[in-house]
Amino acid sequence: MDDKRLIVSGSPHMHTKDTVKGKMWGVVVALLPAVIFSVYAFGLGALVVIFTSVLGCVMIEYLIQRYLVGGKLTVTNGSAVITGLLLAMNLPSNLPIWIILIGCLVAIGLGKYAFGGLGQNIFNPAILGRVFLLISFPQQMTTWPVPFVSRGSYLDAATGATVLGRMKMNELMPENVDLMGSFIGQMGGSLGEVSAVALLLGGLFLIVRRIITWHIPLSIMITVSVFSWLAGINPLVSLLSGGVLLGSIFMATDYVTSPMTRNGMILYGVMIGVITMVIRLWGAYPEGVSFAILIMNGFTPLINVYMRPKRFGERRGNKVWRK
Repeated sequence: MDDKRLIVSGSPHMHTKDTVKGKMWGVVVALLPAVIFSVYAFGLGALVVIFTSVLGCVMIEYLIQRYLVGGKLTVTNGSAVITGLLLAMNLPSNLPIWIILIGCLVAIGLGKYAFGGLGQNIFNPAILGRVFLLISFPQQMTTWPVPFVSRGSYLDAATGATVLGRMKMNELMPENVDLMGSFIGQMGGSLGEVSAVALLLGGLFLIVRRIITWHIPLSIMITVSVFSWLAGINPLVSLLSGGVLLGSIFMATDYVTSPMTRNGMILYGVMIGVITMVIRLWGAYPEGVSFAILIMNGFTPLINVYMRPKRFGERRGNKVWRK
């Protein structure tokens, strides 16, 4: 009997010469501008957080594959590195190492391998790790070092409230937000929130290299802008403050946890934008991007079922669909 068999691996599936490994490392390259700027803005603290997060995610994935799951080791495909980088980009630069490692364990162990590994997870691992830490350690996760101040310090860095936090407490009106400062990175926040220009450069790279498409990022940004305008807030304030750019470009576009069709991607992005603004305006947290993405991750399987394209030759009413 012929032993040649067709082996179908887990998602993502792409009809291209590109490999999953190539796509993953492409995302790492796209993140480099934001990573470099975060180190420039926060100094030692950023280096400690990024190094700990990436190394922690890679080591935890290796240990799980080596001693629990078995099979071929895949830590070199870049997925664990991306999870570590994205988790670090969502953390303050003064977060203690032991808390970062807990986030790594939740992201890789619970967010990824509890579902079977790469291609089978329901939720974005980095976001799951970040939300777990936010709920478990709210004080440490919402103590934000001020960029360009105490760059040589780590745990004892000078801290201050974020733009969204000050707006939530009515200490800052939207019309008084320094938009140029937010664009170039002169505001507090997590490592990946402080420089809009660095994130946009990375997003442009991803789209030009066709690693992602425009559907999810643009639908989120347009929805946030329209919602902000209807609420009487300058749309640029909502886009440049907090994690909208980081979430829409690098996290909501995750292959495994986002819809497969273009219409599904647009619906997914619109709902992320709506949920984000609802949480920002009426929720307890000043930011809602991570929660919005996590919620819509759960709806992705339904979106894929009900917004799938018609099969060639399948009847639509009394007509046969051709394309």
